Amino acid sequence: MTNFADQTEKGPSKTPRGTRIYAVGDVHGRADLLGQMLKMIEADLDASPIGTHQVVFLGDYLDRGADGAAVVQMLQAGPPPRLADGAWICLCGNHEDALLDFLEDVSCGPLWLSNGGWSTVESYVGNHIGNPADLVALQAQLRHKIPHAHRHFLKCLTLWHEAGDYLFVHAGLRPGVSLDDQDPSDLLWIRGPFLHSAFDFGKIIVHGHSIVSAPDVRANRIGIDTGACYSGRLTTLVLEGEERRFLTT
Repeated sequence: MTNFADQTEKGPSKTPRGTRIYAVGDVHGRADLLGQMLKMIEADLDASPIGTHQVVFLGDYLDRGADGAAVVQMLQAGPPPRLADGAWICLCGNHEDALLDFLEDVSCGPLWLSNGGWSTVESYVGNHIGNPADLVALQAQLRHKIPHAHRHFLKCLTLWHEAGDYLFVHAGLRPGVSLDDQDPSDLLWIRGPFLHSAFDFGKIIVHGHSIVSAPDVRANRIGIDTGACYSGRLTTLVLEGEERRFLTT
């Protein structure tokens, strides 16, 4: 496990030998863009085959966009045939965490719903929401309407993924805190202390969560949430050896 206190001189960041990594930014209910991106990744592999590949999704599959249920269905179903021989890694975002919180505790509803949750409600419940102010009834509807396979998928999402000289996480990390000691809420929600820090984490942190107009490449981190639900641009960072490039819908 990474110990951020152990800093040594190092060369350019690399992926494991013979491995290409596709890190996909925040989808936010845009099943159409996710479908396009998967085809782009398939085409990229066909154009330049490699021994091993990983597809890493950085979280926030739900909310804001209209087709959150379809996005979850695509991800929980696993990779399409062309990608089936590689790793398929889905990280948790703060929006997935917020939905799961509401399913267990109705008092979490207002924060989630005001942060884009209504589009997820509509994607699962349709136009049969009833009284939107009755959060107890809404919670019961969602518990009934969200398929068990979707809930299991969401509950099993992991918080980070390490590969070579890169660490993938939804929001970021708290500077000066080892990975083992990170607060899970920071991994899902942090912004300012992480975004404004030049701290050397020992690995390059690849993250989403904070919208940028174009990929934000810094010495210690790479942000790739290009606001797909608003801009129509879903971005994937492609890492291979020392190379970095981007795919964008």
